[in-house]
Amino acid sequence: MLHASQIEEFERNGFLKGEVMLDDSEVEQLRAELDLVMEGKSVKQPVLNRNMKEGESPYDGMKMVANEKVIQIVNIWMVSDAFLQHAGHSRICEEIAQLCQTDTLRIWHDQIQYKPPVTGGPTAWHQDHPLWPIIQPADLVSAWVALDDAVIENGCMWMVPGSHKWGDHQKYLASNEQFMPYHRKPELLPEGADLTAVPFEIKKGQVGYHHSLTWHGSPNNRSNMKRRAIAVHYMPGHTRYEPSGKHPMLPYVDIKQGDILAGEHFPVVYQK
Repeated sequence: MLHASQIEEFERNGFLKGEVMLDDSEVEQLRAELDLVMEGKSVKQPVLNRNMKEGESPYDGMKMVANEKVIQIVNIWMVSDAFLQHAGHSRICEEIAQLCQTDTLRIWHDQIQYKPPVTGGPTAWHQDHPLWPIIQPADLVSAWVALDDAVIENGCMWMVPGSHKWGDHQKYLASNEQFMPYHRKPELLPEGADLTAVPFEIKKGQVGYHHSLTWHGSPNNRSNMKRRAIAVHYMPGHTRYEPSGKHPMLPYVDIKQGDILAGEHFPVVYQK
């Protein structure tokens, strides 16, 4: 379980580095499962399996033009028992429940983001919850587990400490040429808001937690290293179905507006 000082750090910053939760053999198993899904060899298919970057450039003679790629897979747990077991990892779930202050956790959805060597593209600065316009309130916490060391060189995530306390600013987030974040209408921010971003380097098998309103993004991977990770987005037990837009998980919802979001596609993975 997390110590009080760790919970205080999360509440202050909106993110927290946890411990190494997976050993080398567990990481290798998830990597192998990921390869099967990316190659289309799994028996079932996930909700999404796509390159988030469009307009890939061709090779130009002998000079390689980087084709920016960020492979996104949503709900790999639905097609892989290994990833389903990972989503229910007892210690991760217990620590998420502490951070959410809940006695029940369900999977909202999971997400693979793979930045391949050299051509790995950026993931723009964003907040998670505004991109999930069918659930309320914004109390979700994600567990981001690295399947490769995620460091500055291969495009680790960056976070803005305390940004989870500022509300929804998704439509105003942008980045400069150095990939540092800025706000298009800074007058809307609380007085004294500090937009300084910090790198969130995570070791292979280690977990990093972040709040669903924390500003985060990740730059290109221009290194020769892969950058694979599995993020599971967890809902506290009071999360409701409140649709105000579209989302890939919308077709899997079979309850009424205002009800607790539950069902076979949103399984309980922790109950105290």
